[in-house]
Amino acid sequence: MADLIFQDWGLINYDEALKKQNDLVEKVHNEDLPGFLVFCTHPPVVTVGRATQAEDVFAWQGPLVEVTRGGRATYHGPSQLVIYPILNLSHTRKGRKDREINPYLKVFEDAIVDVLKTYGLNGIEGRSSAKQNLNRHDADDTGVWVQDHKIASVGVGVRKWVAFHGAAINLTFDEKAFQGLRPCGFPPEVMISLEQLLKAPVDVKEFKEKLKRRLLEVL
Repeated sequence: MADLIFQDWGLINYDEALKKQNDLVEKVHNEDLPGFLVFCTHPPVVTVGRATQAEDVFAWQGPLVEVTRGGRATYHGPSQLVIYPILNLSHTRKGRKDREINPYLKVFEDAIVDVLKTYGLNGIEGRSSAKQNLNRHDADDTGVWVQDHKIASVGVGVRKWVAFHGAAINLTFDEKAFQGLRPCGFPPEVMISLEQLLKAPVDVKEFKEKLKRRLLEVL
């Protein structure tokens, strides 16, 4: 089976990135391609997923975009790495017909966990004890956590059995990020960055290369 095609869009407005995602969904479906792996960053924006509740966005001052992914409202900004796998769910690494979203989500989250291990951090998938520890049973427990803090938000959509949207990983600290909202239904202080966890500057280029290599291995 052919490999995913990697693209790095750099800093790109969310609306433009969403249009490019939609174009790639059509391309993957029409040409029966395995898919694309996209890295990028966005200027500050809050995206509102299908499960968003009224109290999730209460004082956000920037752009707000409604999207078709799962999950609740969350922030995207320059302090993050955003990953969009545009993945044909009719393909797997073994070439079987699959079309299941939950195994894909687990593989996606596990790849982020694997990269965090290279920094000496024990990340865990969202569907674990993290949400119970916070006693927030109505919140969105997807993503990747380190202890009781969320470092990566994950929300995907599926159209024509092609997965799109993806994950936002907090790499550097930005005190203005997550202000005026409850990201994924949690208090803003639940969110944490790799820089805060390491208590040291993050080599973003190195992190991107590690995650790119791991995702291309497993997706």
